[in-house]
Amino acid sequence: MEMQAPKGTKDMLPQDAYKWHFVEKTFRDVSKYYGMREIRTPMFEHTELFARGVGDTTSKRNVYF
Repeated sequence: MEMQAPKGTKDMLPQDAYKWHFVEKTFRDVSKYYGMREIRTPMFEHTELFARGVGDTTSKRNVYF
């Protein structure tokens, strides 16, 4: 089975990490200056990535959309 990134997403590879660190730090600094605080939103993966599982409890822990 060939896995593809969900539409509208892209993996960040190691050679590009420093660029993202700069953007994230700049955003954090500007946000802090204006009194904003950090939030964390849910992340997602394709169901097929976890479909094989490792026992009966795996499917009970997954959320399907």
